[in-house]
Amino acid sequence: MSAPHTDVEQVELANTAFYEALERGDFEEVSALWLTPADLGVDETYHDPADTGVVSCVHPGWPVLTGRGEVLRSYALIMANTDYIQFFLTDVHVSVTGDTALVTCTENILSGGPAPQGDDELGPLVGQLVVATNVFRRTPEGWKLWSHHASPVLTENTENTESEDDDTPS
Repeated sequence: MSAPHTDVEQVELANTAFYEALERGDFEEVSALWLTPADLGVDETYHDPADTGVVSCVHPGWPVLTGRGEVLRSYALIMANTDYIQFFLTDVHVSVTGDTALVTCTENILSGGPAPQGDDELGPLVGQLVVATNVFRRTPEGWKLWSHHASPVLTENTENTESEDDDTPS
């Protein structure tokens, strides 16, 4: 078994690799970073590995996705429809207990859509703030994602707050 500080470092590297693969649009690498049924000792003879609910994912505003096939399809769709994405991770915290690791972080996301018709440049860039929890499991090949859950951070709208204050009876 690895020393605890080494485990934390290895989990941090796996977490970083996940976000870097997303930024590059590297579907093969993203796929390789997710657990397979065999990683958890599930006998694939009796379970379809695409449908076995060994992994889960919640993207902001999406319902829960379960099963490796469903989760990986979601990433394929996201990558196919995102021309540019960059993650700036802050508030990263890693906790390791045995063969399971929990990473919480804030994803400061910068993304861009397709260029307007006839334009070679990227469409407007949009910023988004998301909090995420990534659960990893140790495998013989290293740490792999077991679950990803991301939720948008809601910000207060100061205009609405001010107008509500104006309507308050004195």
